[in-house]
Amino acid sequence: MAEHFDVVVVGAGLSGIGAGYHLQANCPGRSYVILEGRDRLGGTWDLFRYPGIRSDSDMYTLGFSFKPWTNAKAIADGPSILSYLEETAAEHGIDRHIRYRSQVMGASWSSEDALWRVTAVQDGEEREFTCGFLFMCTGYYNYGRGFAPEFEGAGDFAGRIVHPQFWSDDIDYADKRVVVIGSGATAVTLVPELAKQASHVTMLQRSPTYVVSRPSEDSVANGLRRLLPAKAAYGVTRWKNVLLQQFFYRLARKRPAKVKAHMVQMVRDALGPDYDVETHFTPSYNPWDQRVCLVPDADLFATLRSGRAEVVTGHIRRFVKDGIELENGQLLPADLIVTATGLELQLVGDIPLIVDGETVDLSTHTTYKGMMLSDVPNLALSFGYTNASWTLKADLTSEYVCRLLKAMKNRGMRQATPRLATPVEAAPFLDFTSGYVQRAMAKFPRQGTRKPWRLNQNYSRDLMALRYGSIDAEMEFSNPAPRPSAAA
Repeated sequence: MAEHFDVVVVGAGLSGIGAGYHLQANCPGRSYVILEGRDRLGGTWDLFRYPGIRSDSDMYTLGFSFKPWTNAKAIADGPSILSYLEETAAEHGIDRHIRYRSQVMGASWSSEDALWRVTAVQDGEEREFTCGFLFMCTGYYNYGRGFAPEFEGAGDFAGRIVHPQFWSDDIDYADKRVVVIGSGATAVTLVPELAKQASHVTMLQRSPTYVVSRPSEDSVANGLRRLLPAKAAYGVTRWKNVLLQQFFYRLARKRPAKVKAHMVQMVRDALGPDYDVETHFTPSYNPWDQRVCLVPDADLFATLRSGRAEVVTGHIRRFVKDGIELENGQLLPADLIVTATGLELQLVGDIPLIVDGETVDLSTHTTYKGMMLSDVPNLALSFGYTNASWTLKADLTSEYVCRLLKAMKNRGMRQATPRLATPVEAAPFLDFTSGYVQRAMAKFPRQGTRKPWRLNQNYSRDLMALRYGSIDAEMEFSNPAPRPSAAA
């Protein structure tokens, strides 16, 4: 027998917990369940266990709009973020709606029944759930596999090779020579933390990334908490950080050369005049063509100045017994190699979707308001910002789903389907040049070049569009709810 809920949420990470809250607060009469494939909530913040794991966004915007972040540190470590999520779920009773070890295997929509049928394997047994609305809060990458290039000679290396996504407690790096391959957020987080115990750490990169330092504590936020109630202080700080982020992003896109020069000069000031910033910290692309890496309290730069770590820019020829040989002949000695080479992107958890017997090929659909798919009824997906905190967009997406559910109920309609009223020029789902993004875009839906099919990547605009904008713009409401039969 299938269990029925008004809404099935897939995933119990940041997006799924937020979805649970908004459904309870804004659609209190709707039943919902959260299906989580792992045995614990938290998503990313439960999966990643590598040393130094932390946010690369401030917690006043990565935190939920309804749950003030009150810790002193704005750039928080992974365990603190996981505790925050667990506390949020328990405080609002969201944890009682989560079914753990429930791996969703597929979902099929029937217009005749106005239902999704969701198949999941729960504790080894196949279960079926039905729902009127399916909310995919599965994140954006494959939890079971990271991106790891094939390195020639990997079998010859005498030490251990580890991808950060699968870090375990038995990995010993104390007094070891460690090479971290990569230059993204994971690499710049790992290097200063590993250097505390390792004999030496080398960050090996093919090309530089923009790296900026920011204080781990927000002095304005900590001051406001002494003057205002926690919720008010949190709200002011949240908007302060949103507006500052939007200002600097727009400036970077409008005057990339000037912003680039400023960002590179900040690194030069941190590392000193003798450091080769041109080679190791001057990217060939413009700011925000790829995500900018954040290091709290300049910890990476302090570690490099101390000599406990170094950055090497070059191309790998092969792994050898004692380390890594570069194309220029240089040998990087290593006892442990960490491949911080990126994620494998996927959308809706790669869960097969079927609509009225037809398999959904995501690449042939267009995203509606960055959260629904053209011609796919009663389905939303939570996908955060690439230039700001994930949760800002996730919160707005959940609010919009609730608006849509209430509109359907008020109109007596069971089906809401985004429809392209007129053709729209296609554009990539994500306008990022990062390798891990480019490798996945062929499988992703496209976006349009006009609203409501265009992704704003702007919280202020999305706030107006999703919280207050028209619910009817190129949205088809159909499938009238059956009238209750007259009493005999």
